[in-house]
Amino acid sequence: MSSQRSTGALAAICFYMFVFVSFARAEAPYKFFDWEVTTGNINPLGVRQQGILINGQFPGPEIDCQTNDNLIVNVHNRLSEPNGLQHRKNSWQDGVSGTNCPIPPGQNFTYHMQAKDQIGSFFYFPSLAFHKAGGGFGAIRIHSRPLVPVPFDQPADEYTLLIGDWYKTSHKDLKDTLDSGKQLPFPDGILINGKGPNGADFTVQQGKTYRLRVSNVALQSTLNLKIQDHNMTLVEVEGTHTVQNTYSSLDVHAGQSLSVLFTANRPAGVYQIAVSTRFAKRALNSTAVLRYAGSSGAPVSGPPPQDGPVNDDLAFSLDQARSIRMNLTASGPRPNPQGSYHYGSINVTRTIRLANSAGQVAGKQRYAVNGVSFVEANTPLKLADYYNISGVFRLGSIPDAPPAGTAALRSEAAVMDSDHRSFLEVVFENGEDSVQSWHLDGYSAFVVGMEKGVWSEQSRKGYNLVDAVSRCTVQVYPKAWTTVLVALDNVGMWNVRSEDWARRYLGQQFYLRVYTPSHSFRDELPIPSNALRCGRATSGSRVTLSRY
Repeated sequence: MSSQRSTGALAAICFYMFVFVSFARAEAPYKFFDWEVTTGNINPLGVRQQGILINGQFPGPEIDCQTNDNLIVNVHNRLSEPNGLQHRKNSWQDGVSGTNCPIPPGQNFTYHMQAKDQIGSFFYFPSLAFHKAGGGFGAIRIHSRPLVPVPFDQPADEYTLLIGDWYKTSHKDLKDTLDSGKQLPFPDGILINGKGPNGADFTVQQGKTYRLRVSNVALQSTLNLKIQDHNMTLVEVEGTHTVQNTYSSLDVHAGQSLSVLFTANRPAGVYQIAVSTRFAKRALNSTAVLRYAGSSGAPVSGPPPQDGPVNDDLAFSLDQARSIRMNLTASGPRPNPQGSYHYGSINVTRTIRLANSAGQVAGKQRYAVNGVSFVEANTPLKLADYYNISGVFRLGSIPDAPPAGTAALRSEAAVMDSDHRSFLEVVFENGEDSVQSWHLDGYSAFVVGMEKGVWSEQSRKGYNLVDAVSRCTVQVYPKAWTTVLVALDNVGMWNVRSEDWARRYLGQQFYLRVYTPSHSFRDELPIPSNALRCGRATSGSRVTLSRY
């Protein structure tokens, strides 16, 4: 489901849905979800507008499951447009336009997924036609199996915090703005769980400890989170247990998710959970209410807490990011310890440098990776690959390094070829003045380096090859670089994209084809029997036999 797609498509951030998913196994429990995607009136910032609802809810229903649960999600598209989770060995249902056909208006599609070997906090959202700006997103919680311990005591309760920037303008009008070649205006506000300032409310018992599962569902903004007069202990980042450092505030970049613990150890009263923009042209702030039991009648008083970092304090954010490390003493979703994978001892088989850039094509604003601005093909790339349909995409259409000089952007349905089980060093290079956030569907990668300046081979001397956190969405600071190491153990056609949604929509993305000639179901699951066909892969079109 794109746990980022057309309403025909829902995508999932890092739920390998952004979840690694495999087909259902009989030995694991099944959970069934029936979702109706519609539009309806919402009023999060005091202005009535049309939002995208799931079963009448904004945000959408939460998926609450356990590692290895089989998830059957039947999505009915009641929008007037087509609409598409992230999957282990199963990019067939990844929910982005390069892998799935959109669900036509008035029709439905059933996703078959398994939360295979996953734990942690994630979210899903629609990935097509700029629908993400209208809603349709929701939280995903994947709990550990009872016999696999987590490295902290069971909290008294868990709360979800979906934080993100928001526009009073409709998603259709925002799309029209981008289609006309213009840039989006600055957002109008910040939502917390789909509500404006002090709209979300949480009640706690004094002396007890709680878990907050936080996801930044923004279109573009880095957001800082703080709880008035309370510290937070980071325990999980996108499925990886972390060293349990304590923070007074945390930066969460676009598309990222994490979990913190906090203890209600202050005098009983009403406090504020504050969310504010970072590295932005102007400050946006919002708050939720944290209410101690017994103080239900007390009003929220005073301004939001102001003790966080200043807006453009890059050093603070960079130091904080480097402090997030993997907890090597903790178990993972499987019985073996998550720290047993010695990624620093594996030989890198290929280095890929990816540089983001902005420019114009045919007089309109576009964005690119290594000089290539992605354009949608007339057929999902996965289907074209499977059916050997020529002329849809060209392997190697995006280079392994940015072009020298200032060459003009070119447009193509860019696909990078790669071999199954290769081990990549991927360097994200950002020469621009804004924070970039990158996501790789189907994978989690070790964030081994992050620094200001220009990357060189000498930069490898500073890599963390022991306890780097593994995650699926990583930030790259202005005039800086970030390096990840990733083992390509998941066959398929996977979207590599900017989490600045306007930049992604206007070309800052490509597809990574992870290929093996074996064509074994051990490596990749078969095409689903209910797979939608579209473009040149329709049932009425003449297609060659599949390469399988």
